[in-house]
Amino acid sequence: MEYTPDEIIVVCISRQICDGEVVAQGLATPLVAAGYLLARHTHAPHLYFASAIGQGICRQAAPLSLSHVESLWLDRSLTNIGFARAATEILPTLRPKEFFRPAQVDTRGNTNNIAIGKNYLHPRLRLPGTGGIPDVTTFLEDIYLYVPRHSRVTFVPKLDFCAGLGHNEARTRGKGPNILISDMGQFDFANGQMRLVSYHSGYTIEDIQKHTGFPLEVAPEVHETPAPTIEEISLLRNEIDPDGIRKLETLSGAARRELLHTILANGG
Repeated sequence: MEYTPDEIIVVCISRQICDGEVVAQGLATPLVAAGYLLARHTHAPHLYFASAIGQGICRQAAPLSLSHVESLWLDRSLTNIGFARAATEILPTLRPKEFFRPAQVDTRGNTNNIAIGKNYLHPRLRLPGTGGIPDVTTFLEDIYLYVPRHSRVTFVPKLDFCAGLGHNEARTRGKGPNILISDMGQFDFANGQMRLVSYHSGYTIEDIQKHTGFPLEVAPEVHETPAPTIEEISLLRNEIDPDGIRKLETLSGAARRELLHTILANGG
């Protein structure tokens, strides 16, 4: 069965989830939300959700939405705590599994979501910001990363700024990211270095190295990523995200604007 880049990312995220876990849902991360929902529909029906959108803890996940997502999460919340308390009290206590999307990532899994360019006051590009990333990456042990568009712009030998702590000698507790998922492959951090463990269908190891800004380690057992099943794709397209909200993270420019207008026009 044919599948798209967003679908293989969602499926790979879903397969990292174990039943009964607490998973953290960040802001503007529909690929991650879709991955959690896919896991909930397949192999992990007993998830708990720590939602930054609703700023609370939920047993029932909210469906994907743009125009109604805040009220959906709030309506399902077991308790509402506010963002500051979530970052400083709930996350250190529950220690959920969380996926972050870095604008830049180096070979040791340190990340940047602050700005592109060496001058902080006058950067080439101001990024959305870090939220709680500088806090939670210093103590959480279940950090995962995802990159919707694999390129040398994102995978860099040296960050412009460090917002998230990876496998860094400055660390005193916790650990760096476990897995990174991109639209080209999956990576672990064996010995603290990013390492290719599987390549998605249609890509080679050489393709991935060309799009990575540092020498890429390759696992001895590297293999092609197992394809999504018919059930996974059917659930994703027909039940979890029929509006294609997840695609907003993989598209850019006019294609992204057109999809955004379509979703909103349909009440999504």
